[in-house]
Amino acid sequence: MSQVLDTPPPRHDRPGPDAGLSPAELAERYGLTVSGARPSLPEYVRQLWGRRHFILTFSTAKLSAQYSQAKLGQVWQVMTPLLNALVYLLIFGLLLNTSRGVEDFVPFLVTGVFVFTFTQSTVIAGTRAISGNLGLVRALHFPRASLPISFSLQQLQQLLYSMVALAVILVAFGVYPGPSWVLIVPTLALQFVFNTGLALVMARLGAKTPDIAQLMPFVMRTWMYTSGVMFSLDNMLAKHDLPHWVTVALQCNPPAVYIDLMRFALIDSFHADQLPDHVWAVALGWALLSGVFGFVYFWKSEERYGRG
Repeated sequence: MSQVLDTPPPRHDRPGPDAGLSPAELAERYGLTVSGARPSLPEYVRQLWGRRHFILTFSTAKLSAQYSQAKLGQVWQVMTPLLNALVYLLIFGLLLNTSRGVEDFVPFLVTGVFVFTFTQSTVIAGTRAISGNLGLVRALHFPRASLPISFSLQQLQQLLYSMVALAVILVAFGVYPGPSWVLIVPTLALQFVFNTGLALVMARLGAKTPDIAQLMPFVMRTWMYTSGVMFSLDNMLAKHDLPHWVTVALQCNPPAVYIDLMRFALIDSFHADQLPDHVWAVALGWALLSGVFGFVYFWKSEERYGRG
């Protein structure tokens, strides 16, 4: 005869180890994170560095495809700024006579056009970096700052192609390479950081309000006319008795600063006394202000790009 043990039935109402934990505490315990959440700033920088090959490849591919439908192809990378410079030479140099009192006016003008075009193209491309690539943004997970940075890098590559044509023009008009040409490198590096910061700012604004992209060409054209691209700011300020704050604003205008530094590097007749005071400090300050602010400003909206 078997003995029947009087054992209590199993109970299912006993609290488990996760009982009483909030959803946030449960997620932390099991290592769960919100999909698409904004990472910390150091982590975001680390992710961008991990995508550096994508950024470079994407910018190169966009540059190659830019004129793929044109018969002259990549020749337009050089022809476009050259034709702009020719138009400005005819209108401002000959008709409006802004060349008066400016030595080596053609190298002076072409340098200004090429350098300002670098900023102009970067800002306009950055404005469409998110809104023009929504399919990519919604399909893949990657740091969204990769897009405006790659567009800025694309414009830098285009400028480097144009610099070859610029060097040919300078030599053709009697301006030869010299030791000061090494200043091209720090000037372009500072301008690239400044441009990238602006592209990041405009990418966030353009993602929220795509119509800004239609307005930016007019804004950039107005900015060009105040940056001494087609005329000498130094001569203009000497001829007009402007308020001190206007003079300082024109001299410290970021594109004008980078244009003056490039002219000083390339053209022997452009002397140091034509540069604003503390010009390198101003150039560095604009680069740091734009680069740091633009990066943080863009990062703060990381989780909202491509939604809505």
